[in-house]
Amino acid sequence: MTDKIRVAVVGANGAFGMKHLDGLANIEDAEVTVVAATSQEKADAVAAQYGIANAVVGLEGVLERDDVDAVILATPTGLHAEQAQAVLAAGKHVQVEIPLADSLADAEATLAVAEESDRVAMVGHTRRFNPSHQLVHDRIAAGEFNVQQMDVQTYFFRRSNTNAKGEARSWTDHLLWHHAAHTVDLFAYQTGKIVQANAIQGPIHPDLGIAMDMSIQLKSESGAICTLSLSFNNDGPFGTFFRYIGDTATYIARYDDLFTGNEEQIDVSNVAVSMNGIELQDREFIAAIREGREPNSSLRQVIDCYRVLGQLEEQLA
Repeated sequence: MTDKIRVAVVGANGAFGMKHLDGLANIEDAEVTVVAATSQEKADAVAAQYGIANAVVGLEGVLERDDVDAVILATPTGLHAEQAQAVLAAGKHVQVEIPLADSLADAEATLAVAEESDRVAMVGHTRRFNPSHQLVHDRIAAGEFNVQQMDVQTYFFRRSNTNAKGEARSWTDHLLWHHAAHTVDLFAYQTGKIVQANAIQGPIHPDLGIAMDMSIQLKSESGAICTLSLSFNNDGPFGTFFRYIGDTATYIARYDDLFTGNEEQIDVSNVAVSMNGIELQDREFIAAIREGREPNSSLRQVIDCYRVLGQLEEQLA
């Protein structure tokens, strides 16, 4: 490797591909050497916007290059497992956007490939890195706070295949395998292994073929419980909002911001070197490669999340 970790961003023209490019621009140890998109025109446009020298079409155009040490996959969910395995097989480090897979079988298969590799393999479970959740995690680790209950709302108004930029998608998003994955993993990260999980869902959309509303209950080995409500039908503020109810305090987390239960904002500016969760996620990826260690949110660490999702899928079926 050169002095910098040379990174390729695949799916660079999508909403999260650009979020990663914004974050990587602030990381001194990282250099984006190539971006990939679904067409040359789209790849060229992103490369020009971010001042990147090389633009190619698809993952194949990245794996054959010798100026790439690591790949960030911000591609459609259904491609994540297969592409992550291909990156590892090519001898490159990989960070795949959440979710790792849209089936337990694919998640387990990808973990098996990662365990046979000596490369860093990480999943973009951003909630582990948001300063708001980091502060809560630090207080739990210090014995100052214990979660009794988490109440979480994941709400969007998305009755068609559109992404976070409002652009048409070629694939269908999923409340369970994508959006619930954030909370299932975070709940376990904050409270311990999940020992009980239940789910119900609303009607299946006639065109999209997915449930537009879902409710999930979780219990961890610590005794803490979590209630998660998810909807693509909510006409109002969108995103995921977390209420931590604990033995010494109540916290409300909205992305990178944190508030008390009485809506008083808590200063989290000194929690980490950035207030941007995705940048912090990318910093961990680059640091783990540089230091030759397992990253926070490695495939090994997050696989239990996908095992719980697999169990919930069986219930819903």
